[in-house]
Amino acid sequence: HPPAAHRNHGFCLPDSDLSMRTLSTPSPALIFPPNSPGFQNGRGSSTSSSSVTGETVAMVHSPPPTRLTHPLIRLASKHQKEQANIDRLPDHSMLHIFSFLPTNQLCRCARVCRRWYNLAWDPRLWRTIRLTGETINVDRALKVLTRRLCQDTPNVCLMLETVIVSGCRRLTDRGLYTIAQCCPELRRLEVSGCYNISNEAVFDVVSLCPNLEHLDVSGCSKVTCISLTREASIKLSPLHGKQISIRYLDMTDCFVLEDEGLHTIAAHCTQLTHLYLRRCVRITDEGLRYLMIYCPSVKELSVSDCRFVSDFGLREIAKLESRLRYLSVAHCGRITDVGIRYVAKYCSKLRYLNARGCEGITDHGLEYLAKNCTKLKSLDIGKCPLVSDTGLEFLALNCFNLKRLSLKSCESITGQGLQIVAANCFDLQMLNVQDCEVSVDALRFVKRHCKRCIIEHTNPAFF
Repeated sequence: HPPAAHRNHGFCLPDSDLSMRTLSTPSPALIFPPNSPGFQNGRGSSTSSSSVTGETVAMVHSPPPTRLTHPLIRLASKHQKEQANIDRLPDHSMLHIFSFLPTNQLCRCARVCRRWYNLAWDPRLWRTIRLTGETINVDRALKVLTRRLCQDTPNVCLMLETVIVSGCRRLTDRGLYTIAQCCPELRRLEVSGCYNISNEAVFDVVSLCPNLEHLDVSGCSKVTCISLTREASIKLSPLHGKQISIRYLDMTDCFVLEDEGLHTIAAHCTQLTHLYLRRCVRITDEGLRYLMIYCPSVKELSVSDCRFVSDFGLREIAKLESRLRYLSVAHCGRITDVGIRYVAKYCSKLRYLNARGCEGITDHGLEYLAKNCTKLKSLDIGKCPLVSDTGLEFLALNCFNLKRLSLKSCESITGQGLQIVAANCFDLQMLNVQDCEVSVDALRFVKRHCKRCIIEHTNPAFF
């Protein structure tokens, strides 16, 4: 390696040197592992990181000097000394370009020159931190980034509103605690696939970030509940209540979530409008009853693959009435026409229904649905063997706004039913008839009448 004084990006400071932290920028090595192609290209391949037992170690750098004084650079030609075209752009144009860059690229741009350093750390560019990758040391990255963003407002990142660290399996409770302590204005947090985080860390975030509205903990198998910490609950006055402002909550694949945990979530997150509980296999109708008691504003709800949800659960969901717009009960084998009738009767403004794999649904349920939910735009009734052309006729004569229809593996569907749908639903954009016994002529009829429709099929004669 060249001597430290001649490195392109300034000199490295030990972590103990606090006097220069306000003039430092995180190395891209913090975002890219040293051996990754993205880090080895261009200037990012300088000796700004080291690898200890396979782990990326972040270093801290001072801002690049205004003028480079290396002897070799003095011998550069006039052509090399000319100002680059991009440097002729005004600051506002550069900021607009930088606004499209992810976190790791912004850190890299901050090391090009002093002007880029000042632009890259403009607070307006740091409303969002986005980190991805299984090998990245996310805890360390969040600590360094938040420390840099707090230099003007000690210990607080007032501009940071969104943190997305999806798929970062090395994220632990320590990283979430850093976010909770430094980001009081946080509004959106996505930690999907980070299975090392626990309830306690999530409680810290929702307790210390009162403006948090969007929370994605899908795939976090250790998370069994969303609640305030005990300390936060004690501090809140009776007038304020023990409420959390979350409106969007995704707990897909949180396998350990049970009815009692859903009860606690509902009691604390009464403003929920979007809730996704896909493959939360321990949830039953009782948990949905709690949800309807505390969260009357839910617009979108998914309980796909929750095998214990039955018609009684749909009866509870129907209490949402006209507020419900999106419902997924795919592969809930205990659901029949009875539950569909409850939803159709009270949820007249339903726009999306996924009932794939609900083998108890027949033409009678589809008839009731079509006549009451006439504004339906998307319907998935794949793998419902009891649905036939008769049900499709009811659908075609009532739901003229239908845009997406999936009939995959519906054994009783024929080309006649498809033709009726195509002749009435001109806005159809997607039709799935894979593994259905439909003729080529029927598929061509659909294509003629619904010109924008994409047909997914398994008929080799149609193309």
